[in-house]
Amino acid sequence: MMKKYHRAFGVYGIYEDDNRLLVIHKNGGPYKNRFDLPGGSLEEGESLAEAMKREFQEETGIEIEIIRNIGVIDFMLPWDWKGYTHVHHTAVYYLVRKVVGEISIPEQFEGQDSLGALWVSEYEVSSDNASPLVLKAFDWMKTQNLGIEAERYDKWDVKTTRQIGRREVEENN
Repeated sequence: MMKKYHRAFGVYGIYEDDNRLLVIHKNGGPYKNRFDLPGGSLEEGESLAEAMKREFQEETGIEIEIIRNIGVIDFMLPWDWKGYTHVHHTAVYYLVRKVVGEISIPEQFEGQDSLGALWVSEYEVSSDNASPLVLKAFDWMKTQNLGIEAERYDKWDVKTTRQIGRREVEENN
């Protein structure tokens, strides 16, 4: 079978504190029911920096400033969606810090794919419960290097249940 790639592009923020990373509970796309980085796609006419600030606030409740652009990396993985067999996800990473605000449950609207934010340590994440973006963010926190080669996942499961503590909760689709 021939692979057909959906191309996705987005901006993502690394907000770290005491070796922990602020992540969201993802509620859509190939990373559904996993930890993911706050961020996402650009709106019409929006700059990368504007999108980063808007997405971060919408998904976490925290207003940020961008410290610096870390770099760009891409991910390729299977995803059966709207006639596509795979996703080719290009991610622009930014190091960010809080200006004001507290973690809050985000307003739910069409396109909102965050169920809320929380802090996690590297020891709490794995390829079973986190997106490739989160795993790469922890790598970057240790090495200060994203690398240049695409991260390829030959096998990828879109989760139909989400973890709440040690319990899995079935999704209603």
